[in-house]
Amino acid sequence: MSFINYSSKEINCKIVYYGPGLCGKTANLQLIYNKTGEDRKGKLISLATETERTLFFDFLPLALGDIKGFKVRFHLYTVPGQVFYAASRKLILKGCDGVVFVADSQVERAEANVESLEDLKINLEEHGFDINVMPMTVQYNKRDLPNIMPVEEMAPMVNPRNMPAFEAIAPQGQGVFETLKDIARQVILELKKNY
Repeated sequence: MSFINYSSKEINCKIVYYGPGLCGKTANLQLIYNKTGEDRKGKLISLATETERTLFFDFLPLALGDIKGFKVRFHLYTVPGQVFYAASRKLILKGCDGVVFVADSQVERAEANVESLEDLKINLEEHGFDINVMPMTVQYNKRDLPNIMPVEEMAPMVNPRNMPAFEAIAPQGQGVFETLKDIARQVILELKKNY
């Protein structure tokens, strides 16, 4: 649910990075924030819990151009992955325009990925969104670790709708901007349909 600021001529869009605990959502946002020019980003806000952080910042990607004279500003959020933060995850999804599902590639995290995707579906439905039409990109993260599943085995579990997907090593930056560019492109295409 994008927000239009007529005084600044900006359309504000919300993208949420979703996935199980410790899958690399925070690493994605930190890398994007660190590589974005000071003149194009807001302040990085971190809400820390005992085991995980929720991050937020907004930025203006100049390369994406505008829509009918309005610049597009993206607000990026992470959600806490642990099961006991269910209310926070649901709240952060409210009004989102697109989702990046970050899947942990480690074999032992397969069940956590599936549970997180099901949680995403339920939370989107409670906000009136359909996971089958929501702009979404999948990121297979932690591809540098020794005990990982092949993407071909992960895809049926976390990408049944065959959404755009990227392999990533978030702390090194591999696949991070490709993922972001894809979800931003999808959100903008959706915006152009509605404006």
